[in-house]
Amino acid sequence: MTADTAVGGEAMASDGPRTLADPLAEALRIVEAADERGLLLRLMGGMAVRAHAPDWTHRTRQVEVDLDFATRGRDRVAVFRLLEAEGYTPDRRHNALFGGHQGYFVDEARNRPVDVLVDKLEMCHRIDFSDRLGRSRPTLPLADLLLSKLQVVKINRKDVLDALVLLAEHPLGEDDGHPDSALGLGAISLPRVTSFTSNDWGWWRTVTGNLDVLQQFMESEFVPADLDVGTRPARFDALGQLTALREAIEASPKSTRWKLRAKVGERQKWYAEPEEVGHD
Repeated sequence: MTADTAVGGEAMASDGPRTLADPLAEALRIVEAADERGLLLRLMGGMAVRAHAPDWTHRTRQVEVDLDFATRGRDRVAVFRLLEAEGYTPDRRHNALFGGHQGYFVDEARNRPVDVLVDKLEMCHRIDFSDRLGRSRPTLPLADLLLSKLQVVKINRKDVLDALVLLAEHPLGEDDGHPDSALGLGAISLPRVTSFTSNDWGWWRTVTGNLDVLQQFMESEFVPADLDVGTRPARFDALGQLTALREAIEASPKSTRWKLRAKVGERQKWYAEPEEVGHD
């Protein structure tokens, strides 16, 4: 491929930026570059949802600027080097202080920030994904993506719609489905979801509370354009998927730890307050 070849919808001049203008195309380019080097790097966040529904108008009409990736500790240093080689400027102070669990880079030519989470997501609740990265491509497994939205205690409309489109586009299953989303739908693993909600009352409280929010949205604010995924209808009924997910969560046996914490209930805070970290 020459320097002037059109890539990702943009002809790249020899003196132009190495990165692609389209954020999804760029995110997939970086994942592929990592794959070629034997590194496990997967998309997460809103761009990962868009990767599963690339024609979803809610996402395509937004000006997406940030990219979020997940990797494992053993690949962290190599992934950071890869990003720098591919045109991203590291925040060296941040990466020196916090890079063991979160790296930060910027595509300065496009004013595009990039976060790289290492081994886990820690916000209102914690999701360890280091042993899950190989189960799906190019994103985190669907259950982990869904949980990353449902773990937000003060969930916003964007997270609500992201969760709903995942449910509307993918079946609920007993495993993660095919590891490559390009070769199959993949599935939202119910055992993965209930491994959190059946063993940790706090997780259960947040997830079920957010399922209430999603259902209220579907019954009161929802309009068909919210889940417009292009020229075809969504594959599944989102409200029916919500009901099935809730039933699976409630039917799953709860651990002794869950039952003891349930007695305390909301008298004690059950989630963490995410901390904002500044960047240079």
